[in-house]
Amino acid sequence: MPEVTFALEIFGTITMHKNGTKDISKFFIAGINYRKTDAEMRGRFALSPDQYETLLKQAPEFGVQETFVVSTCNRTEIYGFADEPMQLEQLLCSQTEGSMEEFKARAYVKKGKAAIDHLFHVGGGLDSQILGDYEIVGQIKQAAKTAKQQQRIHAFTERLVNCMLQASKAIKNNTRLSDGTVSVSFAAVQFIREHVKQIRNKKIVLLGTGKFGRNTCKNLVDYLGTKNITLINRTEEKAAALAEELGLFSAPIEALSEKIAEADIILVATNSAEPTILKQQLAGTQRKLVIDLSIPNNVEASAAELPNVTLVNVDELSKLKDETLARREAEVPKAKEIITEHTAEFMDWYQMRKHVPVLKAVKTKLKEIHTSPLYITLQPHHTACSKADEKIQKVINCMASKMKEQNQRGCYYIEAINEFIATGTE
Repeated sequence: MPEVTFALEIFGTITMHKNGTKDISKFFIAGINYRKTDAEMRGRFALSPDQYETLLKQAPEFGVQETFVVSTCNRTEIYGFADEPMQLEQLLCSQTEGSMEEFKARAYVKKGKAAIDHLFHVGGGLDSQILGDYEIVGQIKQAAKTAKQQQRIHAFTERLVNCMLQASKAIKNNTRLSDGTVSVSFAAVQFIREHVKQIRNKKIVLLGTGKFGRNTCKNLVDYLGTKNITLINRTEEKAAALAEELGLFSAPIEALSEKIAEADIILVATNSAEPTILKQQLAGTQRKLVIDLSIPNNVEASAAELPNVTLVNVDELSKLKDETLARREAEVPKAKEIITEHTAEFMDWYQMRKHVPVLKAVKTKLKEIHTSPLYITLQPHHTACSKADEKIQKVINCMASKMKEQNQRGCYYIEAINEFIATGTE
């Protein structure tokens, strides 16, 4: 029968296309976060921009197809497609100070739908060290942007990140999970407010004026009611520009030791792989509160041994609890409902995307059938291509609907051919 011949041809084309379809069971996330590691250990797996760029370039050597890495003060997580999660772990650890053994001993691994759900919870602020902290959203967005520039993100991952961003925005707009101001940078302000008297008389130094440092600086100005703040950055122009914008002071990096000696409060928001403030710079000076917001830690740990220094890091800041956090916890069920809705939408898109190569293959073959001598012989009312195209599209639309509703594919190949041949192009 002609239908059988045509069907065999379609099956051959379909098989070829199916082999190139993304398999969601090969999508993994492997990571560590604040739940099982302290700031020092997380620092061993933090990535600098240069390390991240190298990691992305080397991904194919580890058998990793699509990937991006989220590296923040609370977590380091690598997402991507691979045959085994170990490939992602090896790729990550190839660029970190921490070893593969250290990572595996503390890491969590999720695959497929569970990995997708995890990303949505992270982006929604539900997995933050301080519940509802949305600074992570910008960090994920930047990580994905960098990966796309290196051609390590394609249709699946780009769509996934965009859907996550939409869910995060919906949570922020439709729940009170972000009510109040609770983040690591704001927790630093709270700590200062609770432990330092007469703030206006204190000299504050902020080292690091990148995005995180900038947010910290604005919180200092907005909530402490002081402008006795000196900004220092390796790129002096950045510190000077922010100081001018907010009416503060700035100083070159060469003056760091001098400004440290004068300061009462020092905040560090740099991303250096090595400490930027050493014990010897703090020794023999007046009492100081030093808050290290960096991962890895950018204040030498031994500085805590000095009798004149109180050293606080992100883990200690995250323990702060107040009424704002209690209100946020009540909003968690609403946030999870939003995540469920958006992940379902993404999975619908994924299921239909799996069918696209098949539908295209069937459509191509139906067009070939329409112009084949055998089909023309069987169809005495054979008509022009324009009308045939309309008929073919109707058959494809019907096939797509059935595939979506019942998630069955095989029987629809023959059915589509039979429908086209049986009805002809009248």
